Amino acid sequence: MLTRIDLEHFKCFELLKLPLRPLTLLAGVNASGKSSVLHALVLLHQTMREHEWSMRLMLNGSAIQLGTVGDVIDKVHGRRSCTIALLDSDEARFQWEFDGERDEMSMDLRRFSGPDKDMVLPTDIDRTQPFRYLLPHGVPTPSGGKSPGVLLADSLAKRMCALTYLTAERLGPRENYILDDPQLTPVVGPRGEYAVSILHSRRDALVVDNLVIEDVPPTLFRQVEARMARFFPDCVLAINQIPHTNAVTLGIRMSTDTDFHRPIHTGFGLTQVLPIVVAALVANEEDLLLIENPEVHMHPAGQAMMGEFLAQVASSGVQVVIETHSDHVLNGIRRAIKNQTLHADDVALHFFQMRRESQPGGASQVQSPILDADGNIDSWPEGFFDQFDKDMNYFAGWS
Repeated sequence: MLTRIDLEHFKCFELLKLPLRPLTLLAGVNASGKSSVLHALVLLHQTMREHEWSMRLMLNGSAIQLGTVGDVIDKVHGRRSCTIALLDSDEARFQWEFDGERDEMSMDLRRFSGPDKDMVLPTDIDRTQPFRYLLPHGVPTPSGGKSPGVLLADSLAKRMCALTYLTAERLGPRENYILDDPQLTPVVGPRGEYAVSILHSRRDALVVDNLVIEDVPPTLFRQVEARMARFFPDCVLAINQIPHTNAVTLGIRMSTDTDFHRPIHTGFGLTQVLPIVVAALVANEEDLLLIENPEVHMHPAGQAMMGEFLAQVASSGVQVVIETHSDHVLNGIRRAIKNQTLHADDVALHFFQMRRESQPGGASQVQSPILDADGNIDSWPEGFFDQFDKDMNYFAGWS
């Protein structure tokens, strides 16, 4: 599990050291840096997965498109380089320093440091040393085996390549959905565009025990359908391949009194939730799941249920990082802690505020309230899910 991400001169951060837990919630005002944390992780994932032997950080690809070097370097204090570091299970620190000209669309790996002496040290990269997945490749110990640091690097590379990232701009209702080989599309895609394809091709795959709904077959299709029925009562799914095409249709029934409908006739929220449920139920233990605004197009009760569901996913061993503006999602997580689905120590709350140059180092301010075993929060910074209280005080004439 990743336990911290450090960013230096990346986007709006001069320096950020952000703790991560099995479930990490990022909240705060718009343009305060929440998405930037996710973007750093996705850039590493994108480069490792799509450019296996590259020694450059690819800023544009199938998962994310961030433009040029000038777009990702801290515009106040940065020049032409940035640093991304990951602390893995408090045992190993991996740090990459990238640089490039500001009009370039990728960044050169300039320095790297790993967890032990058998990895490359933080000096200028030796161009004769092969790198795979942005990590030193083929670094044996004197005995000819792999060092502990290299084994940790292999584990990190596997998890980063398997990372799932779901943006807030998820695919809406469609007449049909692309059907692709699951080897080419192992995750649902940044817009959830492969969710229906995965649900069809892996319909009989088994879901991990901790996430199985009782009295329902433990296969992916039936568990997804049962989970969707909790968000949308009486929901039933049907997926059928269109003959002689690489496409499938999705049928949705919301009542036993009706036939299956096309997605466009069943409400936008359903197609926004489906990719999250599929992504969560196909994930393996120690996988990374990043979700922007899981509450999109959902009723408040459904948003709270989503918070509880993601807490359950985190309790199954999948590391979940979410960016949200929903106090209902937060309260769903708090409910999950109170009912002991997830331990309070396994949740990190981070509240981002706009960058203040008067702050030491000029970094964006991040406050991290603490949860107790009953789901209570020790402090509520100004702007941290407090708008309801402010509005009620206004209507009561108290402010």
